[in-house]
Amino acid sequence: MDIFLKVVLLIFAVGLIAVVLLQKGKSAGLSGAISGGAEHLFGKTKARGMELVLQRVTVGLAAGFFIMSIVVAIVID
Repeated sequence: MDIFLKVVLLIFAVGLIAVVLLQKGKSAGLSGAISGGAEHLFGKTKARGMELVLQRVTVGLAAGFFIMSIVVAIVID
């Protein structure tokens, strides 16, 4: 059981890394971080198509990774 949970955690970690690397960068450099960062956060630009799919997969994998990390930490101790 211990090894199985670690393998599932590893799959979540590798999947999360892959999905994050597939996403397009949204920053505009240092000037965008200082002045225009709120536009990206609160702006009305919606993700469409593949960007939306990657966003949702990222959220799912991140939640799964977080939960599996806690489960593995509890089971090992």
